[in-house]
Amino acid sequence: MSPTSEDDLGTPVPLPATGVRRVVSLVPSLTESVAETAPQLLVGATDWCTHPADLDVERVRGTKNPDVQRVLALRPDLVLANEEENRDADIAAIRAAGIAVWVTAPRTLDEGLASLARMLSVLGLGRPPWLAAARSAWASPYAGPRRRALVPIWRRPWMALGRDTFAGDVLARLGVDNVYADDESRYPKVELDAVLVLGVDLVVLPDEPYAFSAHDGPEAFAGWEVPVACVSGRHLTWYGPSLAEARQLLESQLAAAEMPPAELASDSPTPAGRVP
Repeated sequence: MSPTSEDDLGTPVPLPATGVRRVVSLVPSLTESVAETAPQLLVGATDWCTHPADLDVERVRGTKNPDVQRVLALRPDLVLANEEENRDADIAAIRAAGIAVWVTAPRTLDEGLASLARMLSVLGLGRPPWLAAARSAWASPYAGPRRRALVPIWRRPWMALGRDTFAGDVLARLGVDNVYADDESRYPKVELDAVLVLGVDLVVLPDEPYAFSAHDGPEAFAGWEVPVACVSGRHLTWYGPSLAEARQLLESQLAAAEMPPAELASDSPTPAGRVP
């Protein structure tokens, strides 16, 4: 009888008695986690799996539209997925073909670290040095002043971080409280002209999933009189080896927040309560 382990959702996952030897990852951060620990296990990954930069495996299209037949053709012992990143229909189709799928679902930093440890254990990899480094980097609590931030993740329409998100917990550990942390949605659509009444004193713009940058995003907040921080989306949202350096990098990017140039204010919406 093959051994089984429960994934983050409590789903029993059958594993080969001889151990996992072939892995397809549908999650960029998990791809990086396996590639940095035991690259010989990876036989497939999505087009969005950009780290490590020299990753050379079969590509199986995107996280939201994987080529299921290509995944199956790679004969994996295990497919790595994420509750939020991947579609239930694709996971079900892979399982229906007899392939085991391990689903992760961390919503906090601690859950992310624990999830990684369980996944790596299932792969027979133990605790790699980068996981210990990540735990160490985030071990000490934040002790400085706190700020309340809007954290957009998309525009046209504008969407933001809401409740129970991994990224929201990471920011909270850096002294940044998400103004939509109590929203009923995890990623609510927002109207910019109604946000300032929530007491925003910072805007955080990650460069993924929407590619916010110094030239695309800050101009929308030029009339708000609050600083804008452009941050690495990978270090804010990925749970994997990047966590070892994420705290130091994000702290420096948040500290570098600055007011958008005043000349951009005419192109930005005027929030409710703010006199133009």
